Amino acid sequence: MIVIFDWDGTLCDSVDGIVFAMRAAAEELSVAAPEAAAVRNIVGLGLPQAIGQLFPASVPDEQLALAQAYSRQYVAATSGPVPLFAGARELLDDLRGAGFELAVATGKSRRGLDRVLAGAGMSDFFDATRCADETASKPDPMMLHQILEERGRTAGQAVMVGDSEYDLAMARNAGMASIGVSFGVHSPERLQRHEPLAVVDQLSALLPLLEGALASTG
Repeated sequence: MIVIFDWDGTLCDSVDGIVFAMRAAAEELSVAAPEAAAVRNIVGLGLPQAIGQLFPASVPDEQLALAQAYSRQYVAATSGPVPLFAGARELLDDLRGAGFELAVATGKSRRGLDRVLAGAGMSDFFDATRCADETASKPDPMMLHQILEERGRTAGQAVMVGDSEYDLAMARNAGMASIGVSFGVHSPERLQRHEPLAVVDQLSALLPLLEGALASTG
């Protein structure tokens, strides 16, 4: 079985940095900065989709400038080691030891994901990764289909773990089971709309759930 994780807000405690960078990008370009709650709501989407939602009146050139400013601001604000959530690395090591394959499906760009994985010493850790700028943005299931094809797995042999509606809707669109985490960007009530196997409050609760899912697949 393969466990596919979202990155920001699920494994990585990076949402505050995303909010800061997006608001700073708007201020840099003298555009009205979106509220923090609005920025949190789009975490998980690809950057063009996020910019489009946050700045709906902007024209394409302005959206490109905002995206470029956001990227500069985010890199400047997150130059140190990536802040994984407590227990994240231990969970991943335990899953690997239990025989699971591990993957990441993220709204980050390929350049951004490679940078943070390198900073965490995890460049070669995951069996597969997909980013929004090399496939379709969530909740389109394309990145999940691509991961499954690469690893020779079916949707019934995979579980998506994420903190946003976009993650869980993507899994449902792919015909894949999902598990939500409550400590990211969207509330448990919003996550439950997408019928996950469970919504957990801490990463340590995932291992027994995933072992149970593995056992149920035979």
